[in-house]
Amino acid sequence: QVQLVESGGGLVQAGASLRLSCVSSTRTFANYAMGWFRQAPGKERAFLAAMSATGLSRTYEVSVKDRFTISRDNVNRTVYLQMNSLKPEDTAVYYCASGATINTLSAGNGDSWGRGTQVTVSS
Repeated sequence: QVQLVESGGGLVQAGASLRLSCVSSTRTFANYAMGWFRQAPGKERAFLAAMSATGLSRTYEVSVKDRFTISRDNVNRTVYLQMNSLKPEDTAVYYCASGATINTLSAGNGDSWGRGTQVTVSS
């Protein structure tokens, strides 16, 4: 089973930026679409962004599209989430996931999931 490990979370002030990373254990990383999700306290896990295996296609949840950017490095088996202009409502545990396509990921259907990294944005 694919192992995914997120990093890059932390405590920041509103308006700051963070870049999250997610490293995959599988040598077939380039075969998978990758996505980012988050779960805020008391809320369900929510889709944020996904990128196709080739990196040619991306999709975003509307509310973060102008502030978050997903990217990937297939050589280093890593997917990133650049988050700008962070707001207190972005506070959540952020997860990466692998999946068959960006459509399956945007529907919440990941094959493998990381354990998450905490992002806390203070006002």
